[in-house]
Amino acid sequence: MNQRQAIGGYLLVATGSALFSSKAIFIKLAYVERHDALLMLAWRMVFALPMFVAVAAYELGRRRQKKRARPDGWSMLAAIVVGLIGYYVAMILDFAGLLYVSAQLERLVLFTYPIFLIFIGAAFFKMHLTWHSLIAAAISYAGLAFVFLNDYSSEGSHVALGTILVLLSAVAFAVYQLLAKGLIEKMGSTLFTSLALSGAAVTTLVHVGIARGGLDTGVSGHYLLLAAGTGLLATVVPSFFVNAGMARIGAASTAMISNVSPLMTIYFAVLILGEDFTLADGIGTVLVIGGVGFHTWRDLQKPSA
Repeated sequence: MNQRQAIGGYLLVATGSALFSSKAIFIKLAYVERHDALLMLAWRMVFALPMFVAVAAYELGRRRQKKRARPDGWSMLAAIVVGLIGYYVAMILDFAGLLYVSAQLERLVLFTYPIFLIFIGAAFFKMHLTWHSLIAAAISYAGLAFVFLNDYSSEGSHVALGTILVLLSAVAFAVYQLLAKGLIEKMGSTLFTSLALSGAAVTTLVHVGIARGGLDTGVSGHYLLLAAGTGLLATVVPSFFVNAGMARIGAASTAMISNVSPLMTIYFAVLILGEDFTLADGIGTVLVIGGVGFHTWRDLQKPSA
C-alpha cells in the first residue's frame, strides 16, 4: 500500500465516521416536528432501501459475470436475519432512546458496544475475557455514569428510560457484530451489508404497515429532508465509505480512527442543537473514549494468528 492509498483510506474512514455520527443530529431535528421513533425509522429506510437493493443486485450480478459462486440461500437468509438484530431491533431501541436523552449521551452509550461484545462473546461465543477488557469496561462505564448523573439531575427520570433503551440497542448491535463475523467472511462485507440492511428496511416498513395501517405521508418537506439525510448521509454513504477505507488501511486502523465518532457528535450537538457541554460531560467523554480506546489499543497488541 502506497502513501496515497493510505491517505485516501484514512480520509474515507474519517469522513464515514463523521457522517455516521450525524445520525443523532438529524433525528433530534426531526423530533422537533414529530415525536415518533417508528415513523422516523421507517422514512429513513424508505430512502436507504433502494440503494442497498441496487448494491446487492449489482454484487450478485458481478459474481455471476465472473463465474464466482454466489452464497447459498441459507447464508443469504442468515444475513437478513442477523441484519434484523443490528438494523431493526437495535435501531428501534436507539431511535426510541433519542426521544429521552441528548445526542451526546446517546452516542457515548452506543460507543460502548465493544464492551458488551467482550462480555457476550465470553459468555456465549467462547471468547477469552482479559484483564484489560475489565479495566476498559470500568473506565468506560465510569464515564457514562458521569454524563448520566449530570443529565439525570437536570432533565429528570426520563433520562434513565432513554439510557436503558440505548444500552439495549448497544447490546443488540454487539450481538449482531458477533453473529455477522462468519457471514462477512463467507460472502464479503458489501453483499452482507446490503442484504442485512435490505431485510431490516423491509421489516421496518411491514411493521409500520401493520401497526399504523401504512406509512404516514402527511409530513413536511423539511421532515423528509431530515429523513433523507438520516437514510443517505448517515447510513448509506458512510457504510460504503468505511468499507472502502477499511479495504485500504485494514480493520485495526479503521477501529482507531472511528474513535472520532463521539467527538463529532458532541461537536454537532453543541453547534447545531445548542446542547450544553458541561465539565461532567467533558470528564465522561474522556473516560468513555479512553476506556474503549484502551481496549482497542490492547487488542491491537495481540500477535497475528
